[in-house]
Amino acid sequence: MSTAYSARSRRTALGAVVAGAVVGVATLFGPAAPASAGVNWDAVARCESGGNWKINTGNGYYGGLQFSRATWNGYGGQKYAARADLASRSEQITVAEKVLRGQGIGAWPVCGKKGGSSNAAATRSERATPKKTTSKKTAPKRAATRKAAPERAATTAATQPSPGTYVVRRGDTLSEIAVAQRVDGGWRALHERNRAVVGDDPGLIFPGQRLRLR
Repeated sequence: MSTAYSARSRRTALGAVVAGAVVGVATLFGPAAPASAGVNWDAVARCESGGNWKINTGNGYYGGLQFSRATWNGYGGQKYAARADLASRSEQITVAEKVLRGQGIGAWPVCGKKGGSSNAAATRSERATPKKTTSKKTAPKRAATRKAAPERAATTAATQPSPGTYVVRRGDTLSEIAVAQRVDGGWRALHERNRAVVGDDPGLIFPGQRLRLR
């Protein structure tokens, strides 16, 4: 009888120790944090609008993250203000998080890459695939242009930008060109002006393309 009692006591004591250890671990590490995309919205805003959360240039896009009115209204922005530029920075970011969940970082096709999101990394990897295919296809062309080196020298002058235009160089983006050349309306206006040259994807431009700035 005393032996059975002692066994039960040992089991009770052991259960208390284990339970205490679990509580201790939970206290030490705290509750699990919810998953977050971790977008640096200030970096995206610097790219989109120079970091001006109240900007309204009349190009149809508003606020630091350059929301169209359709996007702003579609993701509940009217709860805060009629347009994004009339809302606070935190309110614009709240709406941006909803857009991110609905459309991904690709909703900001050029400047989303600046935000450092895991979604942005996925978008870059997806875009990298067609780029690699393109570079492989263009490899024979490069070989062909080496043979045509004397003609290159003759056409160098023709590739120089004329006033009001810009020739894309390696590493350029529409956003950086728009900022450096002070293009009214930013990269979106630059893209619309040169859609026939650039195509529908503003994040995909190539060295040698000539863009109209005005």
